[in-house]
Amino acid sequence: MSRLFSPLTLRGTTMRNRAWVSPMCQYTSVDGHPTDWHLVHLGSFARGGAGLVMQEATAVTPEGRISPWDAGIWTDAQAADYRRITDFVRSQGAVPGIQLAHAGRKASARKPWDGRGIVPPADGGWVPVGPTAEAYPGMAEPTALSTAQVHELVGRWAEAAARADAAGFEVVEIHAAHGYLLHEFLSPLTNTRTDEYGDRPRLLTEVVDAVRSAWPERKPLLVRLTGSDWAPGGLTPDDAVAIARGLEGHGVDLFDISSGGLVADQKIVVGPGYQVPFARAVRERAGVPTAAVGLITAPEQAEQLLVDGSADAVMLARAVLRDPSWPQHAAQALRFDATESPDALYWAPQYERGRLR
Repeated sequence: MSRLFSPLTLRGTTMRNRAWVSPMCQYTSVDGHPTDWHLVHLGSFARGGAGLVMQEATAVTPEGRISPWDAGIWTDAQAADYRRITDFVRSQGAVPGIQLAHAGRKASARKPWDGRGIVPPADGGWVPVGPTAEAYPGMAEPTALSTAQVHELVGRWAEAAARADAAGFEVVEIHAAHGYLLHEFLSPLTNTRTDEYGDRPRLLTEVVDAVRSAWPERKPLLVRLTGSDWAPGGLTPDDAVAIARGLEGHGVDLFDISSGGLVADQKIVVGPGYQVPFARAVRERAGVPTAAVGLITAPEQAEQLLVDGSADAVMLARAVLRDPSWPQHAAQALRFDATESPDALYWAPQYERGRLR
């Protein structure tokens, strides 16, 4: 039986297969609200056969957005607008998930296709915040968060989780990677604080506890964690293992392991599956379920990394942007026998005539 097309159950939620869609920013929200683009974008992946479809990094506060066009869930009205998306994703047999995020010192950025740089307050941007006042190169100087402000932010994550539940999401993921706020607190390259949050894992632990308390017990909680800063003195795979171990007993059900994005002078060695070893290290040494990311494009590649125990699921990004029906086509490439797991893949009757035999 195909490992890629076997179900995975976390708490009370079963993903029909292990081909999952990564959170991918679309820079198409209006005041944090999703638009028709998000319905079609995310809905296409559900229709294409993915097991879990993750809504993009969704800010827990206005200044937590990466750009003024990023998604948010800091109001009830925003949460209500996600309901038609979660309803449609679920109608196609997929599980709707959401990534809760705060961009930290990398906030108030331009859309990628408008070039790198900042959006100043005069043009609808804002002054970002971070663990210190040190700026990410090319970005605005952030305001260092006070201890009281950090305490207050923890509560914003819990409120966002409660709204995500009301919006119909089945899985919530805390974003602690890619150089954003929680990653900034985790890394020695960006956290030189001398208060209680100089204990680098403390903020992530508090956010996990707050989200878990506001998120239904039956629903899974994921953490996107960095496997490496790819820079001297930064976080390493050993640190990722230690952080995952430190969260044992705090209600995290799976770690989604990515890397990079913290500093401009990182030296990333890119190649097919280049981040998979990080997921394997956390899975084997911390004894927790993981998802792997990073140039996973071929069905045989995805199947093998699951078979060899590198991860429990794969998170797809570029591959599904190119082909939203990647899971359906992967099943054909792997000669998946649907009788072995009838619920693992769904073909909409409207598309059945286009199905390859």
